[in-house]
Amino acid sequence: MPTVTLTIDGKQVTVPKGTTILQAAWQAGAFVPTLCHDHELSNPGACRICVVEVKGARALVASCCAEANEGMEVQTASPAVIEARKTILELMLDNHPEDCLTCHQAGDCKLQDYAYFYGVKAGVFGGQKKDYQVEDDNLFIVRDMNKCILCGKCLRACEEKQGRAVIDFAYRGFRTKVSTGMDKPLADSVCVSCGSCVAVCPTGALTEKAMLGKARKWEVEKVRTTCPFCGVGCNFDLNVHQGKVIGVTSNPLSPVNGRDLCVKGRFGADYVHSPRRLTKPLIKKNGEFVESSWDEALDLVASKLGGIKDKYGSDAIAALSSARCTNEENYLMQKLMRAGIGTNNIDHCART
Repeated sequence: MPTVTLTIDGKQVTVPKGTTILQAAWQAGAFVPTLCHDHELSNPGACRICVVEVKGARALVASCCAEANEGMEVQTASPAVIEARKTILELMLDNHPEDCLTCHQAGDCKLQDYAYFYGVKAGVFGGQKKDYQVEDDNLFIVRDMNKCILCGKCLRACEEKQGRAVIDFAYRGFRTKVSTGMDKPLADSVCVSCGSCVAVCPTGALTEKAMLGKARKWEVEKVRTTCPFCGVGCNFDLNVHQGKVIGVTSNPLSPVNGRDLCVKGRFGADYVHSPRRLTKPLIKKNGEFVESSWDEALDLVASKLGGIKDKYGSDAIAALSSARCTNEENYLMQKLMRAGIGTNNIDHCART
């Protein structure tokens, strides 16, 4: 593979040809902030906060969509670069709500992090504030377009990853916003509530409805686990606060699904603490179901299966597996039937 060698902040780095300046800078260990960039999405160069100074260039360059070339000399933190980034942040914050104290995304907001890093404060230009009504009509997602910085990551995730294109930019100038077709409520659109837009949002414009007001971001313990709703094996992070699961967030390191989840996987964890959920096995005694221990229930199942096998033979027993189980659980089920009971009467609910 052809490579190019360039200098970034005085350090030489060699990268494959076609690598962006941003990727090369990160490889060299340089800090370059981004808001609209995502390695799984296209690079529109929308936020411009990733600008760098390239020797010989007439203006600062958006590093996320500029290709690294042989012999290029790049400065990622020159005075001109720092000034440009501060100005961009000041312009964003001038139109942004100043409610970080109560914002659900506080502690996990890139805009907040970069403002702190560069010492930027709001109100420098005295810009007009947006005044959109918070949209909570959707069962799972709350949209606050007052906090949207128009990075476009949500609409690119919807179109490029999910193939839905439910949302796009609407209107022009200061009135530009992310909207559904004909600016209808999200609940009235063709959105399937996969939540991919929420997973990529860098601010508090999109949040998980079930987790609002449950805990601050730094109070949540994240426990990585496998989704129980089907056998695909998607991973995600359970968000646990005070011993209770309050929601789910996707984990970009998940080997099967990355940050992609279906509506059940991302928003269906509320069953864990449902008062209707069975937490103990039930055994029918005198015509009524009563709670029992797992040992008692498993012993009863084993004795019943053993009695049927002794009286009618192994082929009198069959097992039906579920697509909601993992591959490992289905393997153990067929192992039990074939090796333990001695029958091949096994079927699966997903077989067609």
